[in-house]
Amino acid sequence: MATRNKDLIIVKNPKSLFAESIRSIRTNLSFSSLDKEIKIILNTSPEAGDGKSFITSNLALAYAQEDKKVLLIDADLRRGKQHEIFSVMNVTSGGYSNLMLNFKENIDLEKYIQPTFSENLDILTTGPMPPNPVELLGSNNNKRLLEKLKTKYDLIIMDCAPIIGLSDSLILATLSDVNLITVSAKKTKMENLEKVKKLFEQNNIKINGVILNKAQMQGNSYYSYYYADEHYSSKKAK
Repeated sequence: MATRNKDLIIVKNPKSLFAESIRSIRTNLSFSSLDKEIKIILNTSPEAGDGKSFITSNLALAYAQEDKKVLLIDADLRRGKQHEIFSVMNVTSGGYSNLMLNFKENIDLEKYIQPTFSENLDILTTGPMPPNPVELLGSNNNKRLLEKLKTKYDLIIMDCAPIIGLSDSLILATLSDVNLITVSAKKTKMENLEKVKKLFEQNNIKINGVILNKAQMQGNSYYSYYYADEHYSSKKAK
C-alpha cells in the first residue's frame, strides 16, 4: 500500500496541535448538525494556495479514524492533488470525471474508486481533466452518482475547486450537506472572503463554517482552526 505523505499530519503526528484542531473540526460539525444526518461535506477556498486539499485529506482521515466508512472525492477537476497526497495513481481510465461520464446504476465502482492505507478510507481521484467541468458536475449523471455513493459510504468528503472565478464548487454545494471554506492566515483577504460569502448568498447556499489554515502559534508550528458560521458572519475570521 502507498506510503504516507508528509501532509497527512493527523496520521504522522496524531498528538500535534494541528491533529487536535482537525479533530475539533470533526467534533464541531457533529454538534452543529445534531438535527440532520451529514452525508456529504464539501471543502473549498477563495483561491488556490489556501491549503484546502491539505485540510480535506486530514479531515477525511479524522472521520475514518472514527470508524466511519469514508469516501474522499477529489472534485477539483482543474488542479486536483489528492492522488499526490495519498500516493495513488490518477489513471486516465478511472477517477471522478470518468465515473460521472459513464455512470449507470449497475456500474462497477471498484474500477474507479481506490483504497488508501486507511482501511476505512477510499479515494476517488479526479481522473482526466474534462473540457467541460461545470457541465459534468452539474449533470444528472453526477446527481445520480452521488445518491448511489451515499448508500455505499457513511460519509463523502469533497475537495473542490476554488470559488472565485469558477462555478464548480457552487454547483456541488447545492448537493452537499455541509459547506466549508478554507482560508489562509496572512494570505486570504477579507474582501475575497466577502466575495465568497456573496456568491453563496446569491445562490441561496449556506456556508456552515470557515477553517483558518496556517495560523502560526508557538515557534514554527502551524495549525488550523474552525470558525462556526455565526463567527464568519460577524467577521471574526481574520
